[in-house]
Amino acid sequence: MAANDLTVAGRRFRTRADYEAALRDQKKIEAIKSKVNLNDPKQLYKLFGELKSGSYRFETPVGNDFDDGIYEKIENLKKQGITAENAGSPPKKKKGSQSGKVPKQKKVEAKAAKNVRLEDYDKEMQKQILDELKKQEKRRKLIVVLASLVAVGCFAYFGVYYFFSARTSMSYEALAELKENSYRYQPLENAVVVHKTDNELPDILPEYQALYQKNKKLIGWLKIDDTIIDYPVMQTSNNEYYLDHNFNQEYDKNGSIFLDSAGSIYPRSTNLILYGHHMKSGKMFGQLQKYAKESYYEGHRTIQFDTIYEKGTYEVMYVFRSQVFNENDMVFKYYQFINANSQMEFDSYMKEMEKMSLYATGVTASYGDSLLTLSTCDNSQEDGRFVVVAKKIS
Repeated sequence: MAANDLTVAGRRFRTRADYEAALRDQKKIEAIKSKVNLNDPKQLYKLFGELKSGSYRFETPVGNDFDDGIYEKIENLKKQGITAENAGSPPKKKKGSQSGKVPKQKKVEAKAAKNVRLEDYDKEMQKQILDELKKQEKRRKLIVVLASLVAVGCFAYFGVYYFFSARTSMSYEALAELKENSYRYQPLENAVVVHKTDNELPDILPEYQALYQKNKKLIGWLKIDDTIIDYPVMQTSNNEYYLDHNFNQEYDKNGSIFLDSAGSIYPRSTNLILYGHHMKSGKMFGQLQKYAKESYYEGHRTIQFDTIYEKGTYEVMYVFRSQVFNENDMVFKYYQFINANSQMEFDSYMKEMEKMSLYATGVTASYGDSLLTLSTCDNSQEDGRFVVVAKKIS
């Protein structure tokens, strides 16, 4: 291998640090493969559970590709009717069978039937037999055609899935690298600012100027350690566009992380609500639900969220499950908490979220603090949502 060839598992990395991280991921994957038979459904389900629980943590797309591959294997097992409960169980014998032995009388009847020829029947019976055989042949051909169409559809689906997955990974890797490399350059002249107010706006941070020139809907960047949540954050005048578009404004079923259209980074809203899909592959907010376990929270108390104007570190306060309610339902709706106009209103919001929290963090907020809320889908209930709320500490 050439000294400057920073390629691991078919992926080329641009920095030595990323290359070494990919080598660590590859080493982890090889260790897993040495212990786990990936062709054994029982072992595969066990590994899948360990990956979901965060027992194995990957740092680069090499690890994410392996994670996605295990997920696809599990999906294929489910389609075959193999679940975590029945994986590894021997097939059940049919009632009445005796170790596969065929009764002697049935053997005789089968032998006699084998020796019967078409010519042994009268012409009318021969015609009926031939008609039935033709019908069976037509049904067989139809089944083959339908099965072929289903197979083609499945291959097309997985092809599209891998295309979007690979494109999304490559796109955000490039954006992250552009952000990191921007430290080396001088601020861009005549940089355009977000027109959220008529007041004079702060300068855009140097590391985000190049990204902002590529897409002026950029309002910040979100990162959570030990997850693949390391994404630009967007905002438009509605909450629909970035459900299925990426940073490059291409259609992408992964969508993007985006700020609620009613929020503002300058002047700053009390609570910035960020939305993202809960993708089964783990992308976007697919790994946010790790915070459902208090043990995970203990090791990941802080979240990094920069706006394009200022850096920010946030400490997690509340983790809870909620849902999208009907407009007339008289209940606390976390997604409507964007600005608190008084201390009484702010304290009321805090009490509601504290009651809903899955565990106590001991972290509290006071009127005037800046909050960050991360929201994604939750399948535990209809229109369910999984929510993490944090307050700005620096």
